[in-house]
Amino acid sequence: MPRFSVIVPAYKVQAYLPECLDSVLSQSCPDLELIAVDDCSPDACGAVIDEYAARDARVKPLHLDANQGLGRARNAGLAEATGDYLVFLDGDDTLTPGALRAVADRLKETGGPDVLVFDYARTYWDGRQVRNQLAAQLTEQGPAPFRLEDRPGLLRVLMVAWNKAYRREFVTRHGFTFPPGYYEDTPWTFPVLLTAESLATLDRVCVHYRQRRRGSILGTTSRSHFDLFEQYDRVFAYVEERPELARWRPELFRRMLDHYAVVFTRRGRLPRGSHGEFLRRARAHYRRHRVPGARPRLRHGLIRFGLHRTFRALRLAAAVRRRVLRSALKLARALRTGALRLHYGIQLRLPLRSDRAVFAAREGYGDPAALEEAFRAHAPRLRTAWVATPGGAVPPGPRRLTPGTAAYWTALARSRYLVSDARFERRLRKRPGQVVVRALEGTPLGHAGLDLLERPAAARDLDFAELLRDVDQWDHVLSGNRHATLTWERVLPGGYTTLEYGLPRNDVLQRATAADVARIRRELGVPEGAVAILYAPAHRDHRRTQRPLLDLERILRRLGPRFVVLARTPVPVRGARIIDVCGHPDLAEPCLASDALLTDYAPVLFDYAGLDRPIVVHTEDWAAYEACRGAYFDLRQFPPGAVARSEDELIDIFASGHWRGSRSAQLRAAFRERFCPWDDGHAAERVVRRVVLGETAEPPPAVPLADRTPAPSSCARSPLATVPQPSGPVPVTESR
Repeated sequence: MPRFSVIVPAYKVQAYLPECLDSVLSQSCPDLELIAVDDCSPDACGAVIDEYAARDARVKPLHLDANQGLGRARNAGLAEATGDYLVFLDGDDTLTPGALRAVADRLKETGGPDVLVFDYARTYWDGRQVRNQLAAQLTEQGPAPFRLEDRPGLLRVLMVAWNKAYRREFVTRHGFTFPPGYYEDTPWTFPVLLTAESLATLDRVCVHYRQRRRGSILGTTSRSHFDLFEQYDRVFAYVEERPELARWRPELFRRMLDHYAVVFTRRGRLPRGSHGEFLRRARAHYRRHRVPGARPRLRHGLIRFGLHRTFRALRLAAAVRRRVLRSALKLARALRTGALRLHYGIQLRLPLRSDRAVFAAREGYGDPAALEEAFRAHAPRLRTAWVATPGGAVPPGPRRLTPGTAAYWTALARSRYLVSDARFERRLRKRPGQVVVRALEGTPLGHAGLDLLERPAAARDLDFAELLRDVDQWDHVLSGNRHATLTWERVLPGGYTTLEYGLPRNDVLQRATAADVARIRRELGVPEGAVAILYAPAHRDHRRTQRPLLDLERILRRLGPRFVVLARTPVPVRGARIIDVCGHPDLAEPCLASDALLTDYAPVLFDYAGLDRPIVVHTEDWAAYEACRGAYFDLRQFPPGAVARSEDELIDIFASGHWRGSRSAQLRAAFRERFCPWDDGHAAERVVRRVVLGETAEPPPAVPLADRTPAPSSCARSPLATVPQPSGPVPVTESR
């Protein structure tokens, strides 16, 4: 008897079915059977199912003789299921990595409830991912399992079958099945939740709900949308047969009216000329299932009285109002833009203010914030301002400038110093006497600048002509090492001066005390005595959706309760012992709070190396990254620490202690020598003394790249080292 029976009905989803089946069969919890139901699909769905069944014994193919519809196809799969728990998945959706393992763990933790409700995210055809807006209803706080009366808000979560795991014995005992027709999930989900004696929740996205550009059944125009009335008749008939469920009628009544209103108002669902009939039937259902004392909303009243023409008139009035407002706003914006351009032109003719400096950062604080602090410390006569959107974080000290305001354009036109890690404005006109200091992304590993001309997937919509026009305005560019200097000057050619003085953002890493580290760990919620791993992966240009390659929950389960992860990922990751630091404005604080860095190709690995703390590099998709983005050297041949080529190797590196062993320390020392020569906590001061005060800084002892002494036990050749470094994981025999 498998733990899970995953039932996947398939009809006209041949383009998406392989990804769906792969997402199930690749789960880290292999104790499952996959019942794939070919609902007499006219495309290749049946052949795809048979191919998977031939390759994997866990796949049970089921071919229906005639098209039955989604509900009956699920019933056919349900009749063949033998697992402890049932999981339904539509043929164009996918399970997230590690979803079934997380479900199994939560089921065990909560004592095997009748139903476990988990979360989902909508994934759009353009790559966007939007998590369920009612995710707060799935919090794991509080006692579990529980009854529905303890958490009635679950009835407001999307009424679908595929965001839950059902104990098969519970489903069989109560005889739950899916009815025919559209909206078949409604008379399944409501009775299941109302009847379940034990419920639990899992606050984790387990399903990616695909939002297709075209082809969604519920998005098609059809009279089948009238099936909704029969489905709610089934729901209320179920409740009427069980007097103990009568207390739920008011909530079901409100949910019914909301559902009717959505179908009625959603464009493209009801055929032309059928809206009046739909509203008349909705009115009849209002009277049939009305509950005394239920508080109706405005649109409920329109349904109650069948005010079809009133409803349409209100919608028309709202549409006219929206158009008028849009036109008025468009005119107001045009007038405001013209006035600001005139204001900026006037300001450009006024004298520069030599005691003003403007700072801006693309995200977080970074180098500009460190420089702003140094400007005030070493050139106190200067008055500083920070560009930030309303509500955006501003470091302590400078005054806020809101983009698009008159004060903002005044500052850009008349401030002597402009410091940023991104372009201020396309309309910015650099004046004689203005000094533009540009902080780039750090030490480049992947190709950048003009090198992306040969990498269209990584360059995407980058305007190279506009990029070079921006470069021509730079006076100084920050650099942390010789490799960065030589690379930036080649791929971003211009008349600027490179300030190879180190990166100001890393000064705080060198100056922080043990008390600072303890304070930051407390603020981030790192348990005392825990080993904190900062996970900061790079952006994948070859992936349309940015999701972590690693199953962090599985890794933490294998490593034990002593470890926690500070996750700085493209999309937030939730789970036990995972602390989300995606929105933290200052990356330096998670770096200081961590005991080790887990990354791949992100620039943070060069900054973190200056801390002289362990670094583990995950290079599972190095070939794809190098093919898409390109790399200036092979990180596997010259790593800053242990290298893992798979998730299992990564777990072994941490579990065995190799991540902080002597070999890892040797690799890190060689890496620091090359890429962190200026990391002493005074980079920002050197920049200010050069740019503002006109002083120069003495460089550290120069060691040509070709003459640098490698780590004592290095043994493989690297593009940047004369003696090569190992390309595989850290040896098992190293000392801890």
